[in-house]
Parts: sequence; C-alpha cells; structure tokens
Amino acid sequence: MALLASDLEAMIRETLPNARINVDGDDGVHFSAEVIDESFRGLNRVQQQRVVYAALKGKMDGPSGVIHALALTTKAPD
Repeated sequence: MALLASDLEAMIRETLPNARINVDGDDGVHFSAEVIDESFRGLNRVQQQRVVYAALKGKMDGPSGVIHALALTTKAPD
C-alpha cells in the first residue's frame, strides 16, 4: 500500500499540529520531509527525529514497512 506525501504529512501533523511540514515524494515509498516545530527547541537532532518517526506509527518498521526511505530534516524555528 503506497502512501501519498499528503498522507505522510497528516501523520506527522497529528503529533505536531503547529509544525511547518514540507513532504516531497511521488513514488509512494520514498520521501523527503522538513519538519520545523517549536517543540524541538532544546532537543538534539536525534531526539527531534525520534519524535517524527514515532508519529509515523510503525510505517517504517522492518521489511513490511510501507515507507522504505525518508530523508528527514528537523529543527526548531529561527
């Protein structure tokens, strides 16, 4: 089951409703995303990315994961 970029954005938005989110990807399994949210302030990059991966609710887990690749950029707003 392939996903749309808008599906991925909606999953992230459930966890980070006030984030600026930009998701690209048109093949349903490979995506890039930039997520900017105030809640990331004070977190290191690994911690920020863990928040986003948790929002994906297992969609990247293991060989049966729907999302095969996600190039992820996270940060707090300037």
